[in-house]
Amino acid sequence: MRQIPMVDRVALAIRDLAVQFESEQGIVRALDGVSFDLHAGRTLGVVGESGCGKSVTARSILRLVDRPGRITAGRMLLDPATPDEIDLAALDPESRKMRDVRGGRIGLIFQEPMTALSVHYTVGNQIIEAVRQHSDISAAEARNRAIELLREVGIPRPETRIESYPFELSGGLRQRVGIAMALAGDPEIVIADEPTTALDVTTQAQILSLLQRLQQEKNIALMLITHDMGVIAEMADDVAVMYLGRVVEFAPVHEIFATPRHPYTRALLRAVPSILATPRQRLSTIGGAVPHPGSRPSGCPFHPRCPEQLGALCSEQVPKPVPAGRSGASCFKAEREHEAVA
Repeated sequence: MRQIPMVDRVALAIRDLAVQFESEQGIVRALDGVSFDLHAGRTLGVVGESGCGKSVTARSILRLVDRPGRITAGRMLLDPATPDEIDLAALDPESRKMRDVRGGRIGLIFQEPMTALSVHYTVGNQIIEAVRQHSDISAAEARNRAIELLREVGIPRPETRIESYPFELSGGLRQRVGIAMALAGDPEIVIADEPTTALDVTTQAQILSLLQRLQQEKNIALMLITHDMGVIAEMADDVAVMYLGRVVEFAPVHEIFATPRHPYTRALLRAVPSILATPRQRLSTIGGAVPHPGSRPSGCPFHPRCPEQLGALCSEQVPKPVPAGRSGASCFKAEREHEAVA
């Protein structure tokens, strides 16, 4: 049998994932048919405004969606199309198999490390616990592994820092500890949920450089969630643009910036400040706001804010989703433009 090149191997395949929250006010569809592939050794950038479903997607993969949220449809295939294929959506979130995957095969870097780390325990205790959860080694060996992880993520004097509490560290060092914890189980996949949001620009650059280095050294499949198109340009190989719980465009990063197909993607790019702008030039904005998932508009979810909408077609009909594993845009205008070129 032909060996699949590592760079082409799909590590995780998400298919038609739907998540909803039930409340007294009604049902909220947080995710509405999300599909994409995450490849080994590549970075998938997931971008969109707040409220588009990026973090819910990440938490769903690890089965960390809080009640009353639940997965209502779709599959999340680890090692798809192989004898070892596992559908994470079918596992009990509290099962031993899911706990082995969570933190073991898939690591998560949280957005705010101060809330992800316990203030009652040293960073060493927390990393050692994560190491021993996913490997059968002694406490002394786990401590040495924790020190090595801290050294690996660039924390100076790890033999001393291992005894520090999170509140004794700077924001940048806490984020590095968070990355060390995500790597404690030697995962094949790492999900980074806006890992640079709370950091200054210099520390942001250091953290992004660290993630790139670790990914290259370990051939990690990295899913990077962000709202910063600059980070996407620097880090991503492929990009999934999300809006109101759906992937509205998927393409390699160079296509996203050179020939964006969805009006929402173009609007996001226009909103990026330019060094070529004239003094006091007003920044471009996207009119309106992301609708609440519980009160979705009819038709295309972006049409109330879209300057390029096609009238009744967009307001009454829902465009086809982006085919999984292929470039495309969920947009009637993009379909017409593609047909005209073809």
